[in-house]
Amino acid sequence: MTQEYSVLMSVYFKEKAEYLRQSIESILNQTVMPKEFVIVCDGPLGSELNAVLEEYSVKYAGLILIHRLPENRGLGHALNEGLSLCRSTLVARMDSDDISLPDRMERQLRIFEQNEADIVSGTVIEFSDDVANEHGRRVLPEQNEEIRRFARRRNPFNHPAVMYRRESVMKAGGYGDFMLFEDYHLWIRMLQMGCRGYNIEEPLVYMRSGKEMYERRGGIRYAAQIIKFRWYLLRCGYAGIGDFVVTAGGHALVALIPNGIRKKFYERVLRK
Repeated sequence: MTQEYSVLMSVYFKEKAEYLRQSIESILNQTVMPKEFVIVCDGPLGSELNAVLEEYSVKYAGLILIHRLPENRGLGHALNEGLSLCRSTLVARMDSDDISLPDRMERQLRIFEQNEADIVSGTVIEFSDDVANEHGRRVLPEQNEEIRRFARRRNPFNHPAVMYRRESVMKAGGYGDFMLFEDYHLWIRMLQMGCRGYNIEEPLVYMRSGKEMYERRGGIRYAAQIIKFRWYLLRCGYAGIGDFVVTAGGHALVALIPNGIRKKFYERVLRK
């Protein structure tokens, strides 16, 4: 396997140092190591997070690059900054509180060698506290045509498990200013310009899904963003009026129900 890849992570002050350490370690324990590991600090961090980053940047000098932004600007802006620093053709996303399986990158690199893909994602296992405490799995359509249809109503890739061609992302304009839907917005633009996707059906990443995650997906603000994004999909011609009515109404309703009920809905209806 000859292809090189970069890893791109963004971290901000609300993250836990313990989670960040576990996330970094999961990259350093890959069966195929990255050429570089770019970590963008989205604004000032606390002492515990800075201590973790300092430790690893010294221990793995030449591999880990820490890039600090003066203020918190949001995930999309931080990732665009990081992409400008990545030197590899392929870039793997990594969230600062998730854990990649040891052979995640090897599997994704193999797909890029075998397929004309621009985006390769895979199944994520949602958990809280310990990876043994599994809540569910988000399994997505495997092939490109299935992915394109699926994208009309639901996010077609698991962002925490994505590896993509840097050039294709840059041609699509990178991450846009679409709060809470930065990744979905990018995928739609890439698919519209002819980029091809693939989803590995096996798990690649353990993704934390405690009550905080479901709280972020609730409330009037989130419901408003849902309607705004679904209206965008309709206006740009990717989705039809039926898709808009079903997804805008249904998704917004889920955002407005109590957090405990919303959590059960995700786990029992939207997950396997």
